[in-house]
Amino acid sequence: MYDGFKHQLPDSDEEETREWIEALDRIVERSGPERAQFLLYKVLKRARQLNVGLAPLVQTRYINTISPEQEPKFPGDEKIELRIRRIIRWNAAIMVSRANQRYAGIGGHISTYASSASLYEVGFNHFFRGKDNAQPGDQVFFQGHAAPGIYARAFLEGRLTEAQLDNFRREVVPGAGLSSYPHPRLMPQFWEFPTVSMGLGPINSIYQARFNRYLQHRGIKDTSGCHVWAFLGDGETDEPEALGALSIAAREKLDNLTFVVNCNLQRLDGPVRGNGKIIQELESVFRGAGWNVIKVIWAREWDDLLARDVDGVLLEKMGETLDGEYQKFSIESGAYIREHFFGPDPRLKALVENMTDDQIVKLRRGGHDYKKVFAAYSHARQHTGAPTVILAKTIKGWALGEGFEARNVTHQMKKLSEKELKTFRDRLELPITDAELKNPPYFHPGPKSLEYQYLMDRRAALGGSVPKRIATPKALELAPDHVYEEFLEGTPPNREVSTTMAFVGLLRQLLREPMGKRIVPIVPDEARTFGMDSLFKEIKIYSAVGQKYEPVDKNFLLSYTEAQDGQLLEEGITEAGSMASFTAAGTAYATHGEHMIPFFIFYSMFGFQRTGDLIWAFADSRGHGFLLGATAGRTTLNGEGLQHQDGHSHVLAMTLPNIMAYDPAFAYETAVITREGLWRMVHEGEDIFYYITLYNENYAMPAMPKGAEDGILKGLYLFRKAPGDFKLRAQLLGSGPIIRSALKAQELLAENYQVGADVWSATSFQQLRVEALSTERWNRLHPEEQPRVPYVTRALEKSKGPIIAVTDHLKSVSGQIRGFVRTPYVTLGTDGFGRSDTREALRAHFEIDAESVVVATLQALGREGKVEQHVVSRAIKEFGIDPEKLDPLLA
Repeated sequence: MYDGFKHQLPDSDEEETREWIEALDRIVERSGPERAQFLLYKVLKRARQLNVGLAPLVQTRYINTISPEQEPKFPGDEKIELRIRRIIRWNAAIMVSRANQRYAGIGGHISTYASSASLYEVGFNHFFRGKDNAQPGDQVFFQGHAAPGIYARAFLEGRLTEAQLDNFRREVVPGAGLSSYPHPRLMPQFWEFPTVSMGLGPINSIYQARFNRYLQHRGIKDTSGCHVWAFLGDGETDEPEALGALSIAAREKLDNLTFVVNCNLQRLDGPVRGNGKIIQELESVFRGAGWNVIKVIWAREWDDLLARDVDGVLLEKMGETLDGEYQKFSIESGAYIREHFFGPDPRLKALVENMTDDQIVKLRRGGHDYKKVFAAYSHARQHTGAPTVILAKTIKGWALGEGFEARNVTHQMKKLSEKELKTFRDRLELPITDAELKNPPYFHPGPKSLEYQYLMDRRAALGGSVPKRIATPKALELAPDHVYEEFLEGTPPNREVSTTMAFVGLLRQLLREPMGKRIVPIVPDEARTFGMDSLFKEIKIYSAVGQKYEPVDKNFLLSYTEAQDGQLLEEGITEAGSMASFTAAGTAYATHGEHMIPFFIFYSMFGFQRTGDLIWAFADSRGHGFLLGATAGRTTLNGEGLQHQDGHSHVLAMTLPNIMAYDPAFAYETAVITREGLWRMVHEGEDIFYYITLYNENYAMPAMPKGAEDGILKGLYLFRKAPGDFKLRAQLLGSGPIIRSALKAQELLAENYQVGADVWSATSFQQLRVEALSTERWNRLHPEEQPRVPYVTRALEKSKGPIIAVTDHLKSVSGQIRGFVRTPYVTLGTDGFGRSDTREALRAHFEIDAESVVVATLQALGREGKVEQHVVSRAIKEFGIDPEKLDPLLA
């Protein structure tokens, strides 16, 4: 009969195997499954100690990973650190409460930091290294909702004033207030990493730790002393970005990375896993991904109880109790806990028979015990070969009083009543009178106090205050102008290239310059698609372990070559991970004081649409770099279909205030924009970054017209005048490959309809709009001055006839400048879902081909009374355009 074993696996000693199985059977029969389980755990642990090679269990028992005898001696002064922690707790809560008493609805969060204070303070006092004296320091990704506690500590250190605390969430006046969450853009000397958009902190921290290794392996900076800490909530782990990159951290053996998950068992609205156990679930996920897992579940008060639990009933009760029940126990009395947790089993009840109800209530969670937390951090820092996650169990709203602690509504509570303030003050044992609570004060023990001196001494020993952002990168010499010359001269008559290929050629040239070492090419597994496979052997693909295998294409010129000092980040199929690498590289000038220039090239459809939140965080981080949306266009990427064809990335890009979004048609435009971007971001240090769309359609690249550079950068310039002197005139604006529709339409209009149309290259409707809005605002605020005229208005005001703008993007892209154009303005674009077909068929379908441009021009002239309407009708018929076909927007 089938016995559940795989008999195809040979057994060298069947009798010995049978003896082990029978022994296990006897233990279960005689002592029960609990005893058998205990022995199996012991045997498995011993096997690991003997390096037998068994994989660790993905889930261990619901107790602390580090037992009391394994805990290192706590090196600090427990009493002083407790007082410091209490002062910070008070000031954090008072800051939020005062802000909401004075300005109802200003918001803020009290309970997250209350639950995680010990987790942070152990780090601040013993682990987080600063950057004073040019030290590399650690990178700490703080949980966004815990920001009030970080401000409260900075106030205690003297880095922030009472006035600034009173302006929490009021930051319109620069420098006067404090950001709601970690925002480097708004507090550029304080915060390093924006984290409150949940899930982004974890993924960015993983790729930050990896980028630190990249810098080390490439000989750019010694980052061996850097450790990355990421603090997140247990509810935040439901975000796909939070856990989606765990495998790369384990695969790269990032033992320079520690996650600290504050497991207070609550989301914003209720339990994280009321019917389950989030710590056990997360342990399985992290262990399965190859992480070192340290659970900090129970405080020291439980150690004696567990030591006396000879029958394992307490261990069993801990394991079977649900998170929803633990949340209930957090708010109940000692008598309730005695009855419902310990009471059902006489053996459990006997464990606590000598404890008072008050003592039972004070059986804390492990995340509130700084000795347990210190032990976890120490083990994490000493662990090698894998990243570590610390799962620390806490209570949301800890120490704030019964109205806050573990309540489902605690995340939304912003103010403390006078009664709650008294309870809070008494718990923290602070010297604040009842009278003062009517307008609760901040508390600072003074610069001569033991608390202040201790706090400052600890930070001095660890390298200075954290967080602190220092943006003083070393100067970097940029590539000389001659590097760009061949791209300004155009291609030979018999050679056609795409703008993607032109960009790759430019990138190769830049990589060969001295500054090229600082370039970080990033590709999410599409390098061959973008014609970048030539870089595989030239600059090599970064791998922390080099290339341990012989690639199948070793004998080919463009073989897949990995190296520990490789430069290209080939990230695999992860736009989010690639964006996290882009962020680590684009902020290295501040994080590490080293200019790194990331060029992240991706399918344009999967950039802003898929990773928009990460791009927004990059803007908040004041990152520098180039986003290259390759294979762009709704019709240029002709065979890939609906979910690949991008016609809207420029609409999404325009929502970012500090982005420079360009849609170049020619190689020289790409070169001019890239050169300008390097100058502004690296040399001038401007807080901007670039988005450039690139295309896969090949055509001859012309030389740059004389004097075009200024217009290229501003967004519009005259590319080709009408071929002759015509009575009827029009202006055609085109961008990307669709400028060729305008150029062909120019010929058709001249030859068949005697209309002279000038063709303009619109490299950036976004930049035209930005400049025009800025000019409009200046005029509004300077009513007595001579009004200024927007560049786009000046550029087109002397041109004659209606303006037809045509792009491979939504009509709203070119429609951005409608209000700043003084003549009739028609937009043609690709509104609607994409689809597969030839480029010619798609452009006819979306009505952006040359024939559609001609019809639009004639119809606009007809509206002005300059062309008879029957001429327009005849053109529609001759071009085979069906006027009754379904609108492409709805097709």
